Amino acid sequence: MAVNGPTLLTDEQMRQFITQGYLILKTDFSQEFHEHLTEQLNEVYRNEGNPGNNLLPRIRELQRVFDHPVIDGALTSVLGPNYMMHSHRHGHYNAVNTPGDWHKDSYWGYQRMRNHHPWWAMIMYFPQDTPIELGPTGVFPGTQNYETRTFTKDEVEDEVLASGEAGTFALIHYDIWHRSTPNLLGQPRYMLKFEFMRTTYPTRPSWDHHDAEWVLPETLNTPIARHDMLWKEMWNWLSGEIGSLSGTLSDDSESISALVTQLQGESEPLALNAAYELACRGGKGVNALLQALHHEEVTVSRIAAYGLSVSGRGAIEGLTASLDSDRPDTVTHAAFALGELGYFASEAVTKLVSLLDHPAERVRREIVESLGMIGTPVDEVISGLVRGLQDDDVQVRFMAGLAFTRLGSAGAPAVPHLEDVLDDDNRYVRAHALEALRYIGTDQAKDLLIHRLMNDRWCSTTTPANAFYP
Repeated sequence: MAVNGPTLLTDEQMRQFITQGYLILKTDFSQEFHEHLTEQLNEVYRNEGNPGNNLLPRIRELQRVFDHPVIDGALTSVLGPNYMMHSHRHGHYNAVNTPGDWHKDSYWGYQRMRNHHPWWAMIMYFPQDTPIELGPTGVFPGTQNYETRTFTKDEVEDEVLASGEAGTFALIHYDIWHRSTPNLLGQPRYMLKFEFMRTTYPTRPSWDHHDAEWVLPETLNTPIARHDMLWKEMWNWLSGEIGSLSGTLSDDSESISALVTQLQGESEPLALNAAYELACRGGKGVNALLQALHHEEVTVSRIAAYGLSVSGRGAIEGLTASLDSDRPDTVTHAAFALGELGYFASEAVTKLVSLLDHPAERVRREIVESLGMIGTPVDEVISGLVRGLQDDDVQVRFMAGLAFTRLGSAGAPAVPHLEDVLDDDNRYVRAHALEALRYIGTDQAKDLLIHRLMNDRWCSTTTPANAFYP
């Protein structure tokens, strides 16, 4: 097995990931390693059931998988070197001969505005040889940016199956449409799903980068539509350039009018293309997107927010003003776009914090996430996130804790407030607070983290059949 640090993705692999939303890769563990791993999975699932979020401590060798240079390198390339393994993970067991439904994963039961930029990714790892007949996971290429299922049953021939030898895994954009496929052999098939989050904005490419300019991949596997502007913006964003599209196309009124019509049409892929093109057309394009943000159709408002989220500084004033809307959807979409614009949106933080009294939970949830992404002025951001930790809504609380992971050591003043929620009834509020303490990383945070983890420590070999003795 390779030992020389992470194996970073190439420019070509990154181009494939940006366009198609997935890569199929493979580790080089021995067959014996995977046989032993599968034996442990069989024993645990047979005698104890699915260990859920305790998958790693229950099957301790599994950590070696996520320390592997190919997996670490793939995640570093897409999410940056400070990526976080989320506390939710799941070992999927499939032994049925019927396909699962096409779906996007929720965020632990939480429906939220989904990011086009890769703030989130998943690893789907197959510890056994998984031929097509054993029911590997299927993904639909290029669907990571679509809220709706834009393909039909007749288009399933374009599905890509994550089949291969033991050690094969799919690196996927968190929001890609996927499903389980029929297990025709009836033998145990495991897929170990782990989630990962980016904790910082990219400031430079984090993959094996040589080509400065965006070009299409050698093989373009996106059967539904092309999204040239979206893909170019994604490449630039991952290279550390925020708002790179602004002003790159002409702002003639005829083109803008045609794009507005397309933005309001029924085709989500075409509407997305229109939103990103409007982001390129200077102040007139931004104004058109801001008007669409207030459109009576929620879908039009949402897609306009994606265009505004890549429009650069020119969108900040209008987005901040849109926070005064009496429509919760418009406020949510404006807050999302401001968060995606990062430190550009620092002038909006005071207004965002004032909305933490908003009656709509979905608004407050989006506010705390955006505050963590903007990050400055840090005192106001911390004040707002602490209020989020104390919110009545559990999802506001766990998103506030997760937002603190993006502040790093600057979040140190919040350590006592994070300690207060370590006994919250919700597992993800507790888990996100622990992660926040880890990323803050001060002596006070680490002492509290160690104390809590020692109190909560769990013996991974204690089972009903092995309660006390070796």
